Amino acid sequence: MTTQTEQQLEDALIAQLEILGWDRVTIKDEADLVSNLKHQLEVHNKTSLSDAEFKQVLNKLARGNIFEKAKTLRDRVDFTRDDGTTGYLELINQAQWCKNQYQVTNQVTMEGSYKNRYDVTLLVNGLPLVQIELKRRGLEMKEAFNQTNRYHRHSFSAGYGLFGYLQLFVISNGVNTKYYANNPVNRRDFKQTFFWADENNKTIRQLSAFAEDFLEKCTLSKMITKYIVLHESDQLLMALRPYQFYAVERIVERVQTTTKNGYIWHTTGSGKTLTSFKAAQILTQSPHVHKVVFVVDRKDLDFQTIKEFNSFSEGSVDATTNTSNLVKQFADDTPLIVTTLQKLNTAISRDRHLKTMDGLKDKRMVFIFDECHRSQFGETHKRITDFFQNVQMFGFTGTPIFAENSAKNAMGKRTTKDLFGECLHKYVITDAIRDENVLKFSVEYIRTFKGKDGVQDIEVEAIDTAEVMEAPARLEKITDYIIAHHSSKTHQRQFTAIMCVSNVRTLNAYYEMFQAKKEAGEHDLKIATIFSYQANEEDAEADGTGTGDDMPEDGQPVNIHSRDALERYIGDYNAMFGTNYSTRDSKLFYAYYKDIGKRVKNREVDILLVVNMFLTGFDSKALNTIYVDKNLKHHGLVQAFSRTNRTMGAKKSQGNVVAFRNLKPATDKAIELFANKDAQEDIILAPYEDYVEKFEQAAATLLAITPTVDSIDDLLTEEDEAAFIKAFRDVIRIKNVLECFSQFDASTLPLDGQTFADYRSKYLDLYDKVRGEKAKEKVSILEDLDFEIELISRDKINVSYIITLLRDMQSKTPEEKAKTRKTIMDVLDTEAQLRSKKELIERFIAEHFAALPANADVGTEFDSYWEAQKQTALVALSDDEGLKREALDKILANYLFTEKPPMRDDVIGIMENRPALRDRRSVADRVIEKIKAFVETFIEGVD
Repeated sequence: MTTQTEQQLEDALIAQLEILGWDRVTIKDEADLVSNLKHQLEVHNKTSLSDAEFKQVLNKLARGNIFEKAKTLRDRVDFTRDDGTTGYLELINQAQWCKNQYQVTNQVTMEGSYKNRYDVTLLVNGLPLVQIELKRRGLEMKEAFNQTNRYHRHSFSAGYGLFGYLQLFVISNGVNTKYYANNPVNRRDFKQTFFWADENNKTIRQLSAFAEDFLEKCTLSKMITKYIVLHESDQLLMALRPYQFYAVERIVERVQTTTKNGYIWHTTGSGKTLTSFKAAQILTQSPHVHKVVFVVDRKDLDFQTIKEFNSFSEGSVDATTNTSNLVKQFADDTPLIVTTLQKLNTAISRDRHLKTMDGLKDKRMVFIFDECHRSQFGETHKRITDFFQNVQMFGFTGTPIFAENSAKNAMGKRTTKDLFGECLHKYVITDAIRDENVLKFSVEYIRTFKGKDGVQDIEVEAIDTAEVMEAPARLEKITDYIIAHHSSKTHQRQFTAIMCVSNVRTLNAYYEMFQAKKEAGEHDLKIATIFSYQANEEDAEADGTGTGDDMPEDGQPVNIHSRDALERYIGDYNAMFGTNYSTRDSKLFYAYYKDIGKRVKNREVDILLVVNMFLTGFDSKALNTIYVDKNLKHHGLVQAFSRTNRTMGAKKSQGNVVAFRNLKPATDKAIELFANKDAQEDIILAPYEDYVEKFEQAAATLLAITPTVDSIDDLLTEEDEAAFIKAFRDVIRIKNVLECFSQFDASTLPLDGQTFADYRSKYLDLYDKVRGEKAKEKVSILEDLDFEIELISRDKINVSYIITLLRDMQSKTPEEKAKTRKTIMDVLDTEAQLRSKKELIERFIAEHFAALPANADVGTEFDSYWEAQKQTALVALSDDEGLKREALDKILANYLFTEKPPMRDDVIGIMENRPALRDRRSVADRVIEKIKAFVETFIEGVD
C-alpha cells in the first residue's frame, strides 16, 4: 500500500471543506487576492467600491503589525467616498459570527525576500484568516510549524501584508493536527500549539475529523471572533484551548438559560485565569447581567488577577484598594469587578455600606470565584448567598473538595458540589499531561532515618514527633543533601526551587543551617524565606492540606519571636538585593511578599523556604523543584507539587519533587482522587532504570546511523543528515531527564562523556551549517527541523568558566596544561553559547596566555583583550556598512535593554548613505544579522 502524498492530503482536505460549505476559489498571487478581497467586502457589506475608495481601504489594511491588524479586523475601516461622505466597512461580523463569506484556496504564491507557495488558505470575507500547512504522513509536525515561521520571515509581509491578518495556523501530517494563534516568529513556541478535543477531552487528531469539527464554518468563525484573546500588555494573540472553550461555553449557556450555579474543575497550571477572563468578558456584554464580580481570597491574587485581566483587555478592571471603593464600583457602571472575599464580606456586613449595597440585592449578577476549593468553605459563603437574591455563582478549582478530602468547620463537612452544584466541565491532571499543557512529576522519596541498627525503615506516621522530625542531625542531613543535589535538580541553577516545611520553628532551623553553611563556604545558593507571624499561626500538620493563612491580618495578635526572626531574615534579603523591606507595617510586608515572588520568577532566588505561603496560587515557570519536609495530603499535596509543573522550554522536562518524608501513600491517594484510578503512571515519571533503558535504545539507533563520530562527515544527503539530527536529538532529550535523578551516573551509559561531547559538536556543526545557508535561494530541508539547541547549552558554561580553567593552568605542569587546554577546546566545540567566541578565545590562548607572567591576573588580561577585540569589531561593522558610530552605540544599548533586535527602519536611519528603496529590506536584514552576531559573540555569555 502506497503512502498518501502531501498533494493527496491537500486535495482530500479541500474536497472536505467544500462539502462543509466553503467555496473553492482560485487565487494564484497577491493580485488575485486583492481582487477577490474587493468583491468579498462588497458582498459582505452590501455595497460597491470604486477603485479609488478601495485603494484607501487597502492602504489602511496594510498598516500595522500582526497585533494591530488583529484589532483592525475586529473594528470597522473608514474611508472617504467619492462623493465626500464617510463610509465604513465591516471586516468580520462578530455578533452573528455565522453570517460571513467563506472561501478556500490553495497554493497561493507570495514573493517577498523569497517566493513561497502556501498549502491551504481559508478566507473570511476575502481576508486570509487561517493558514493550513501540511506534511505527508510520517513526517514531524514540527517541520510544518517551522515552515510557517519561514513563510513569516520570507513573504507574509509582502505587498499589502494581507497575510498579517492570519488569526490561526493549522499544521497537520494527516495523523496529527494542531492549531495555534498567529504571532511574530520570535514569540511563537511549539509548546503553544494545541490539539483540538471534544467536550470529554478526547483529542481529535486526524485531519479529517479535525476539519469536520474545528473547521466547520460557524465553529471556526466563533473561535476567531469570541475565543481569541488579544493580550494587550504583551501584544500577543492567545487562542483558547478546547477545554477552555467548552468551560466558557457551559458558563455562558448556564447564565443565558438558567439561574443555576456551577463549577469548573480544571487542573492547576491549565490557564484558569484566561478561561475565567473570557467567561467574564462575554458575560459583561450580556444585557441581562448587571455586573460580573471576580472574587479571590488572597491579596497577591487580587493584585495578580487585576494585572492579568487588564493585560488581556486594557482598563477592563478597576482595582478595589479598599471596601469603600468596592461599594462605589457596585453602584457605578463598572461592568467587571475584581475583589477579595474579605472585602466583599465587609461590604455586605458593615452598616456604613449597607445603604448602597441594599439597592443591589435583587440585581442580576454573576460571581466567579477563583481557587474555590479554599475560598468558600466558611460562613462568608452563606452570608453572600443570603444577601444577594439574584446572583449566579461559578467556581474555578484545580482540586475540588470531595467527601473524602473535606474538612469539618463551623458549617459541617461541605463539598464543592454542595456549594456550587454541578461540575460544568472537567479537565484533570491526566488530560493536561497527555496534552503537554503541564509536565509530569519526578517524585523521589529520600530516607532520612532508619530503624534501630539500620535494619529497616520506620514509618513516618508511626513516630512523627518533634523529637525525631526536628532533630538537628536530621535537618542537617537534609540540608547537605539539598546543597549537594540542587544544581543537578535545577540544571545548573537555570531553574529555581521552593522548600516547604512543617512549621515556623523548623523553618528557622533550616534557614540558620543554610546561612551558616554559606558563611563557611559550602555553597553560594541564594536562600530567601517568608512566613506568617501571627500569634495563632496555622499548624500545617493539623490537617495535612497545607492551606493555612498566608498573610498576617492587620489588628491580629502577633507572635513576637517569629516576627523577630523574620525581621532578621528580611534584613539578609535586603542586603542581598539592595532592598528595604520590613515587618513594621502591613504595606512594607506585602511589598516584600510581592518582591520575593517576582525574584523567584526571575530566577534571582535559588530556594524559597516556606511553611504555607506560595504553595497554592503561585505560578512560576522558572520553578522546577520542590523540597518537601512536611506531611501533605489530598488537594494540599497536589497544589504544592503543581508549583513545579508549568511548561518552560525543552530543558524543563518534568517537575521535580524531593520528599524527605514517606509521602508515597498520600501521593498515590491524591492522584487517585484528582485523576483516575489507573492514571498514576501517567503523572509520575517512570523509574530511573526505565530511562536508562530508553537511553540505551536511543544510543543504539544513533550508532546504527553513525557508528563513529567521523562517520557523520560521510553522510551524503540532507535526508541522511536529518536522520542523524533526529537520532541524536532523542539521545539528548532522554539524557536531560536522566540528569535530574540523584542516582544519575554518566559513566554507566553507553555513550561516555567524551563521545557524547564529540557527537554534540557535530550536531552543532550541522546547526551552524543551516544557519549559514539561510541566505541561499534553495531552502534546506534541515531548516525546518527542530535542533533543540536549548537542551545542550548550559548557562554556567560561559566565558567565566573558561577563565577559571585558564587560571588553573597557570600553576600546572606541561602535561596538565595540555590536558586542560584540550578540555577548553572541547568545551568551545560543544557548548552552543561559546561557538561564536571560539576563534577569539583560541587566539587569546595562542597569542597572549603563554606570555603572561606567573603573577598576572588572567581575568584582567582577558578583559583588556576582549574589550580591544570588541572595539575593533564595532569599528569594522560601522565602516563596512557605513553606519553612524554614535547612533550604532544607541541601537546596541537599546537592543541589550529590551532584548529585542532593532527594526529595519531604525537600522536604515543610522546609515550614512541610505540604500535605494528596492534594496532597503535586504540591506537592513544583513545589518541586523551582523548586529545580532556581534552581541552573540562579544556580550552574551560574557560575565
